[in-house]
Formats: sequence, structure tokens, C-alpha cells
Amino acid sequence: MSSAPLSSVDGTDRLCVSERAQCIPSPVLHLRQLPADISEQEVVALALPFGRVSKLITLRTKNQAFLEMSSEEAAVTMVNYYASAPPTIRNQPVFIQYSNHRELKTNNLTNQRTQVALQAISGAAVHSGNMASGDGQGLVAAPCAVLRIIVENLFYPVTLEVLQQIFSKFGSVLKIITFTRNNQFQALLQFSDAVHAQHAKASLDGQNIYNGCCTLRIDFSKLSALNVKYNNDKSRDFTRADLPTGELEPAATAFGVALPPYGAAFPPTFHQHAGLPVAAVPGSLVSPPRVSLQMAPPAVYSVLLVSNLDPERVSPHCLFILFGVYGDVQRVKILFNKKENALVQMSDATQAQLAMSHLNGQRLHGNVIRVTLSKHPVVQLPRGGAGQEEQTLTQDFSGSALHRFKKPGSKNFNNIFPPSATLHLSNIPSSVSEEILKDLFSTRGFSVKAFKFFQKDRKMALLQLASVEEAIEALIGLHDHQLDHNQHLRVSFSKSTI
Repeated sequence: MSSAPLSSVDGTDRLCVSERAQCIPSPVLHLRQLPADISEQEVVALALPFGRVSKLITLRTKNQAFLEMSSEEAAVTMVNYYASAPPTIRNQPVFIQYSNHRELKTNNLTNQRTQVALQAISGAAVHSGNMASGDGQGLVAAPCAVLRIIVENLFYPVTLEVLQQIFSKFGSVLKIITFTRNNQFQALLQFSDAVHAQHAKASLDGQNIYNGCCTLRIDFSKLSALNVKYNNDKSRDFTRADLPTGELEPAATAFGVALPPYGAAFPPTFHQHAGLPVAAVPGSLVSPPRVSLQMAPPAVYSVLLVSNLDPERVSPHCLFILFGVYGDVQRVKILFNKKENALVQMSDATQAQLAMSHLNGQRLHGNVIRVTLSKHPVVQLPRGGAGQEEQTLTQDFSGSALHRFKKPGSKNFNNIFPPSATLHLSNIPSSVSEEILKDLFSTRGFSVKAFKFFQKDRKMALLQLASVEEAIEALIGLHDHQLDHNQHLRVSFSKSTI
């Protein structure tokens, strides 16, 4: 059974109405719910571990793309793999299914340019002359089976066992060596097969191990194999149970890399740090352990520098509402002489880290904002002699009634998610209908794509907008909007879609 080639992609592909396993396999795959500014490189990176990509069409306005693999077998392998390990791009789940088209036609100028980019991407990604199968049509092998892993934002200890748990989902892990270099926790991990290493890198690079922290940065190592001398908490050869622990020896070394006593950086028994609940963030790979957070005093790391703002549209209240999704904002200061920059002081370092990890790189008022840790310990309030404008640019929100996390054990701690096009609405009065809520957003200029009340609780609903950027603007504009004389709308980002 086949259909005509896809020569004009000006609408969404027909969705499979049955389960994925019942869809008819095709070398053409349909990708949905991609980030609005997705690049060809990011799309191709999802497919390259499974075979050569022949053609690519991206529909950025529809957040979709079509890939034609070199063979139907490669497409089937890719769909089956991602069915058990759903892919994400920038913490956004991506849906992949077979297209009802058998091939792509790319004969217009726009698609020709895409093909030139595709050839360059594929050519750079495929290691010359090194294929997983003899006929060259199988999986593209990684340069080697050894990965170099850097863990950023190390708020929880990452043990050798945690790494083995995560990476073994992609193949047989043979050896792991952990060490600290340049004040960063790093690891070298060897798979039994280079293809498994390619799968793991494509799926895990940029993912968080724990909730909102411990971010994986993965590259291929220049080493073809690891030489592990000891089986202990810093290195392990899973193929050799007879290796000594090296406990009576000096710090172990492997291929010239000194292994400092990383285990000494954390106490042997971990307990949940009082007053610092952890929010459930999609994209985290394992459940958070019961640990004592290792962090510098909050005065050093609780202030964020936000740059590339639109000085004509940004305000302290705007930043208070947006950053307040991830923590209780204490103060906001837009810099008087450089109004595209602002300082945002959170309650503690954990909240600052969550806000930075979720908001850095997002679009606000048309600009891609940058969020980094500031060296300022606190945001200073204007002095008595400051002018009216300078006083307006700095606001103290420490006593605000809009803080989401001031109550210990609040459910808000379990509902922190990255910005998404779907908003979670709550505190809705029974007198407010679907039409009223949709009109509320549409009259503010937002494109409402879908709406759904919660079946068991009509005080809550999901509302989907055209893009993540629109959802950010809508949250800022309509969170705490008064719906009747004593109820105000609550808006947050949702992990669900409609």
C-alpha cells in the first residue's frame, strides 16, 4: 500500500488514528511539536543514529518536519526506539510517527536550500568509511564507543552507579571513570558498541539527571578504550569483578588523568535539605536522591543577570511574574544606564538555578534573553537621593502576596515545568465559561489553539496558544487577572498538551 510522493507540504500530515504499532511503516517520518525556531541540525541529530537522512522538509510555522530515511528499515528502527525512549529537544517532547507518504519531493528553491544544508550536516556527522553494517545502510557509527561526560549545575552528587543506570538504557556499559577537572565533575564511559554511544549522545546531551540541575554535556572521547585499574566509587570495569579497590593505594590514575577523591566532596549519608523542596521538572532522568545540597551561600548565587531585554517593553513587574514561576522573587532592578539588562534576586540559590535553567534562551518581547548568575550578592534598593526613574526601575517584591512558594509543602513545588505553549489555568470561578476564558486571551492578541477543562475539577483548565513565546507573554499579562470580585486567575506552564 502506498500513496503519492509528498511534493507540497502546506498542511499537517494525516495523523495515524490507531496505535503507532498499527501504523503502516514508511521511510518518511512525520515529526510534531518541534520548537518554533528549530534548526535542521537539531532535527537531523534525532535521526542520524539510525541511518542516513535522504531528504528533509521543515515547517517551522507549524512546528513540524518531515524526514525521509535512506531505507524503511532505518525508519522502523528509529520509530521503535523512540517509542520506548521518547526524544526531547530543549526539554520539549517531540512526537514521531510514520507519514502516509512514501517519499518526499524537494523540487522548489526553498527545499533545495534545505537539501544543501542537509548534505552538509549529514556529511559532518557521518564518520568517514565507518558504518555499522557492511552494506553501509545500517546505523551510522559514532567515532568511538567512549563518551566524555561533563555534569553542569552539580547541585546533587552524581555517582558512578547513577551514570550506569542512565546510560545502560542505551546499550551495554563496559567501563566508567569519574574525575574532577577544572572544578567540573566529569566522566568517561565506554559502551560495548559505538552505535550505543551514538544513541546515548543523541538522546541525553543537554538533559538533566535530577530535577532542574545536573545537566549532561556529552561529546565523543578521543580515546578508543578505557583502562580501568580499580573497581571503586570513582572507576569501574563491569567486565572484571576481580579488580582491586585500590583503597590502600594513592589516588588512582588512568591514562594520565588523576582521579581526586571525589567521594570526599559529599557526606556518606545524604538527607533532604530542610526547606528546599525540589520541583518535578520534565526531562530529568532519575528521581532526586535524598541529599544535602552542596551550594555556596545564597547571597552569592541567588541573584541573576538577565540580558538582551527589550528596554521599551520590559518592567520590574513583568520580570517578577515570569521569574516567579520558578521561585519567590525578592527584588528586581533594571539597570539605569543599560536598560536591556536587569538583576533578579531570588529567595535562594536553588530557585535561581531553576529559573536560569528554564528561562535562559527563551524569547521575551521578541528577544532571546540570556540568564546567568550575577556576582552581586543582593539587589540594592535606590538611595534616598535617587531620581524618580531610577526608583521606578527597582522594585522590592519581598512581601508580595503573589509568591508561589512561600507555603511549606505547597503543591506548586511539584508543578514547575519549562515554558511551553500550553498553559495551566487555575482558581477559575464556576461562573466563568470556556468562552469567557478564550475571549480573555484572544482579546489580548493571543491565538488560542485549544482549550480543555479538567474533568474532575472545573476550577482548572488547559489552554494552548500558538507558540511558547505567546504563552510567556500571556502568563505575564494574565496571571493574577481578576475574574470576579474575589477570585484571581492563576497561570503557569503545563507539561501536558491538548
